[in-house]
Amino acid sequence: MWQRVQTLYLALATALMAALFFCEKAPGIKYVSYTPYLILLIIIVLLDFLALTTWKVRIFQFRTAVLSSLITIALQVWLAVDYFATAGDLVFRWTAVFPAVAVIFDIMAARNIWADELIVRSASRLRAAKNKKK
Repeated sequence: MWQRVQTLYLALATALMAALFFCEKAPGIKYVSYTPYLILLIIIVLLDFLALTTWKVRIFQFRTAVLSSLITIALQVWLAVDYFATAGDLVFRWTAVFPAVAVIFDIMAARNIWADELIVRSASRLRAAKNKKK
C-alpha cells in the first residue's frame, strides 16, 4: 500500500482537508462553524480516506479520488466566491488554498492509479495471450 506514490498523494490530500477542521477561514471564523462547509469537509475527508484505504480495488479508488477532487473544486470555488463577496471586509488566511493543493494531489493520485490499472491490464492481456498459445 505505502510503496505506491498515489498513496502518498492521497494521504497528503486527506491531511490537508482534515486540517481544515481545526483552522480558521478568517480571523475568528472557523470552517466548521458554517454547516455547509462542515458537510463538504466531512464528505471530502471521507472520500479521500476511502480512496486511501481501497488500494486493492483500483477502479473504485480512481473514482473516489476523482469525485473527491470534484467536490473539493466546488469547495474552493465557494471559498473564492465568499472571498470576493466580502470585498475586503474579511482577510482570509492562507489555509483557504488548502483545497486547491488537495485537488492537485487528488488529480496526481488519480493519474497514478489509472497508470497502475493500465499496467495490470496490459500484463493480464499478455499473460492471457501466452496461456492461449500453449
